[in-house]
Amino acid sequence: MGYGISQNERPHAICFPFPAQGHVTPMLNVAKLLHHRGFYITFVNTEYNHRRLLQSRGPDSLDGLPDFQFKTIPDGLPYSEANSTQDIPALCASVNKTCLAPFCDLISQINFNASTSSNATPQVSCIVTDAAAFFSVSAAKQFKIPFAMFYTASACSYLGYLQYPKLMKQGLVPLKDASYLINGYLENTIEWTKGKGNIRLKDLPTLLRTTDPNDVSLNFIIQFINIRSQTTAMILNTYDELEKDVLLVASTLPSSDPHHYTLGPLHMMVKQIENEKTRAIGSNLWVEESECIEWLNSKEPNSVVYVNFGSITVITKQQLIEFAWGLANSKKPFLWITRPDLIVGDSAILPHEFVTQTKDRSLIASWCCQEQVLEHPSIGGFLTHSGWNSTIESISAGVPMLCWPFFPDQQTNCCYCCTEWGIGMEIDNNVKRNEVEELVRELMDGEKGKKMKENVMNLKSKAEEAYKLGGCAWKQLDKLIEEVLLSKAK
Repeated sequence: MGYGISQNERPHAICFPFPAQGHVTPMLNVAKLLHHRGFYITFVNTEYNHRRLLQSRGPDSLDGLPDFQFKTIPDGLPYSEANSTQDIPALCASVNKTCLAPFCDLISQINFNASTSSNATPQVSCIVTDAAAFFSVSAAKQFKIPFAMFYTASACSYLGYLQYPKLMKQGLVPLKDASYLINGYLENTIEWTKGKGNIRLKDLPTLLRTTDPNDVSLNFIIQFINIRSQTTAMILNTYDELEKDVLLVASTLPSSDPHHYTLGPLHMMVKQIENEKTRAIGSNLWVEESECIEWLNSKEPNSVVYVNFGSITVITKQQLIEFAWGLANSKKPFLWITRPDLIVGDSAILPHEFVTQTKDRSLIASWCCQEQVLEHPSIGGFLTHSGWNSTIESISAGVPMLCWPFFPDQQTNCCYCCTEWGIGMEIDNNVKRNEVEELVRELMDGEKGKKMKENVMNLKSKAEEAYKLGGCAWKQLDKLIEEVLLSKAK
């Protein structure tokens, strides 16, 4: 097992993700890596998300892996509202108000069973939770066990949030009035990193774009920064060569109490695990449509545009139409994932004329296994909302991007893709079909598209160095385990 731990002292990590798809997936990957390193795992979903997981993957999909169990706690939202993961502030507030007591009850029950039965699971020895789950600090203190937080977005957005107190102190945030959103104020810059120099306010996570000093989301970030100061370890799903300057600044800020552990790209580290059952545990809350891969198999290499706006982004009907006709007019084959709840207050129904005109070179699906899609040789580009999971999966697959960021951290990810790494081009928020058509053509056939492909392949190569067995990501995982998660066991 390693780490000087005998079988009867086996460490037991309890892992809790924020209850949204983009957080569940990377946390499950962290849990798989810890299991691979000898930990017993209890993975805690909210009751609603666990039902969705079983519905999408089948009732037996989570059975059969030794020493890896799933448990549930309530999220505090009424059942009718539980699917409203688009209302992130309400979900954050509810989780942190509701989850502490049932989470602690679960740990107590596990520990009681461990003390009364020789065949029971071992006592919980450490906690790994999402950085938005502030209640975990109290739980760790109550049980006197080590814990680590996992910030699931990029290091550049992490640093962006850490700027908020300074921006508020300087009077730059909140905005004086709504006109500051459109009068050029957000073009102002602040000092950033040695490599980048300055960054525009508009490229920072967008929760600062409020005129209300009591804004719920803004105050949530201040809470996060305060909680962070009580944390000894912060896990980040990135690799050093990708965000070196950002990580350096984040680690030297006056308020930098936690040590940062860069485990990434997580999904590629998991692929190195030999145990097929561990790798196969799924996290998609929607049913994956297998015909996506079958359709891609019939296409030429680097010929298809993959379009997916993630699990939370919502768009208007007019934006859907503009994207649709931009794709149609580009004349390029495309695979478009349109969740049933993609459109605000309506179903994601595409115009009949568009469907008819593009039927021979398109596939419209409701969900897919994105990792498989991005790694398919037929994919030539990715039109994305710039969520971090999508971004780092695209980098790992060597796929350049068109970026249409939707909310908080995605604007910062987009900025880095387009201006720092040279692997993306941004689509204006007020999307127009002519711009979509032009950028798709440039992405797939243009000189800038070719340069972006060259740049992303270089970043892919550096990612491979990080996640290969014995690489720096695995060394960071072992440091996390030895320095933090097993700190009580030494």
